[in-house]
Amino acid sequence: MTELRVYRVWDAPTRWFHWINVLCVIALVAVGLVILKAGALDISNAGKVTLKAIHVLIGYVLALNLLGRILWAFIGNRYARWRSFLPGGKGYGGRVRRYASAFVSAAPEQHLGHNPLGRLAATALLLLIFLQVVTGLVLAGTDLFYPPFGHWIAQWVAAAGVPPASLVPYAPDLYDPGAWDAMRSWRKPVIWLHEYNFYALAGLVIVHIAAVVVTDLREGGSIISAMFTGNKIIRGKPVDDVSAPGD
Repeated sequence: MTELRVYRVWDAPTRWFHWINVLCVIALVAVGLVILKAGALDISNAGKVTLKAIHVLIGYVLALNLLGRILWAFIGNRYARWRSFLPGGKGYGGRVRRYASAFVSAAPEQHLGHNPLGRLAATALLLLIFLQVVTGLVLAGTDLFYPPFGHWIAQWVAAAGVPPASLVPYAPDLYDPGAWDAMRSWRKPVIWLHEYNFYALAGLVIVHIAAVVVTDLREGGSIISAMFTGNKIIRGKPVDDVSAPGD
């Protein structure tokens, strides 16, 4: 029987980025759903402002974490970098077909980093989170006049003689009616994109979790525990192994 080997795969920053993302997404979903149902729950305007402020603050953490992950993809270990993360490249289609064929066979491939299909899922998750962050920051400016876009929104909608910096939510006397209506029309597609991108993100997260569980059961390699410890325990030689075991 082939000996089990321990490989050091996920460095500490990559693991932290992953779990901070998980916590932020869970918190944002919880608060976001309450905001979405604020009318049915009879939440006051002051309560809505508080909920939106909490939502935005968590969003800032997610945005900074995402930025950190993007930067780490240039300087992290080989499994955290773009070349081991993004799909594509010469022969990528063939690698996907081989992996899929091996997955349903009696001898699935072993990978230390993301497998060819995992690269697609990880990249899609990154793009959806990025889109959710950008649209969320825009809405934070239109709802609460929060940075980075709130300053320009406030200048747009402030009534004559009202300092833009003094604007607060749910204070229509401070807004120019025409500019306010124009801004609200402008933000409608952003709201739509933020909401439906959330549904796509939630669906992909569910698929991601299911795929990780199935892959771990099918291939082994301690995929789930590796995101806690950084180590994968694999029997045989991984397809993408270019280092000595334990490195």
